[in-house]
Amino acid sequence: MQLYGLENTKDFDLAFYALIPSAGTGTRFRGEAPKQYFPLAGKPMLWHAVKSVCVPPIKNVFVVLAPEDREFARHDWSAFTGRLEPLYCGGESRRDSVYNGLVAAMAVVDADDWMLVHDAARPCLPKRDLDSLIAETREDQIGGILALPAAETVKKAAKDEAGVLRVAGTEDRSQLWLAQTPQMFRCGLLMQALKEAKRAVTDEAGAIEQMGLKPRLVAGSRENIKVTFPEDLKIAEAILGQR
Repeated sequence: MQLYGLENTKDFDLAFYALIPSAGTGTRFRGEAPKQYFPLAGKPMLWHAVKSVCVPPIKNVFVVLAPEDREFARHDWSAFTGRLEPLYCGGESRRDSVYNGLVAAMAVVDADDWMLVHDAARPCLPKRDLDSLIAETREDQIGGILALPAAETVKKAAKDEAGVLRVAGTEDRSQLWLAQTPQMFRCGLLMQALKEAKRAVTDEAGAIEQMGLKPRLVAGSRENIKVTFPEDLKIAEAILGQR
């Protein structure tokens, strides 16, 4: 099986792009509008996510939207004119949205170019984290992700015969990392991985792992919070307010 993106391609021949899947409804957030459009520091949350990756050396940012999305056009994206490309091809799952977006992006992206997939719900990505990911991964043969080593004791859970949730064991946290985004892989390799994935994946690295490959871990920071619940907004606003 040929694995795209594992050749010894000269780094200076490659370009860097970013893709943000933004077709979800944010069911855990319980907002009236999709979570990615919830106002944060005067802008939609998605605006801040785009801003965090719409910086050199990223050439263009692709935002994958639901085909029926009408909210995106209601907001001002002029700060990213010429570098932001909305793609109305989102699917039912994250995997589907990212794959569809990659297929659409191939009109301008080469298979060996780097694609950084970022969460729409991570509006506080520090520039230093992005720089670290690119610097440490750009010469890697597989690619890599931002992640945090687990800082707390991690318990495995299971229900007993009465249905009560109990501790079933304690995991070795020295071997555990919490995945973040961006996750950076060659466009062709990531497309192949997502297309061939036989089990459900919740991030891009999961699809790469199913190919038997081991993505690089790059230490991120706690500022790169994922807004999952309404109370996370206050934390994100505080982080943005300090910049």
